[in-house]
Amino acid sequence: MPMYNPCCLNGKLVLVTGAGTGIGRGIALTLAQMGADVALHYSRSAEGALEAVGQIAALGRRAIAIQGDLGVIADCRRVVDEAAAFLGGLDGLVNNAGITTTINFLDVTEEQFDHSYDLNIRGQFFCAQQAVRHMVERGRELQRRDPDTYWAGGSIVNISSVHATLGCPGHSVYAGTKGAINAFTRALAVELLPMHIRANVLAPGTIEVPSYWRKLPGYTREAGNRLVPWGRVGLPEEVGYLAVYLVSDASEFMTGSVLYFDGGLTAKMALPEQQAQSDG
Repeated sequence: MPMYNPCCLNGKLVLVTGAGTGIGRGIALTLAQMGADVALHYSRSAEGALEAVGQIAALGRRAIAIQGDLGVIADCRRVVDEAAAFLGGLDGLVNNAGITTTINFLDVTEEQFDHSYDLNIRGQFFCAQQAVRHMVERGRELQRRDPDTYWAGGSIVNISSVHATLGCPGHSVYAGTKGAINAFTRALAVELLPMHIRANVLAPGTIEVPSYWRKLPGYTREAGNRLVPWGRVGLPEEVGYLAVYLVSDASEFMTGSVLYFDGGLTAKMALPEQQAQSDG
């Protein structure tokens, strides 16, 4: 049975989309801390992406920032190809890029609907499609170099959300895209079995990102903590720890799974505490 170091990504070549800020940036930095070389895609957060590239370089790892609009299929393919060209191949893709929309159902416009689906699910689909081609070639190249070494395969990690499972006002469009990611990934995992490439979903809950402070009037860490059954919000680098496992060879036996990283949010019934105790 193959034995792997679950915390070692030495030699791994990984693209993280939406890595200029928030969860994507935290994932990219954590992957690099564990030994990976990383390509960071960004759309508008150039400053954050370039700062992260500098931090990764300081760790002695290679990194590049690549701009692209992943709502455009040509950009999906270009970003993946540029990442593979810089890194020298691809072992992993973390499909994180996406937008969060909060719009009342009756107010959703056709443009808003299309924009969310174009980026959140179509972008993931076509980035994965292009990445698989590079992962297959990476596996062939590694086996050409050392035919006796067991190749643990490529890894696609699609970032979803607890909103794929839980209902919340104003999230009909957003939740739909995240549910699509879960279903798409399960089917993808089966289709990629012959290529020895695994596909899993990482679904975060309440993770404190910079946009909280901009978009939520009066947001505080204490207020965020009260939203989570565990008693505190999660942080982007913590999502990165689970991404490290899913990209690493140690997760070779896991594919088609949806992993919720949410401090108990999806597990806890949405009942007032007093009523929950009396019903028990």
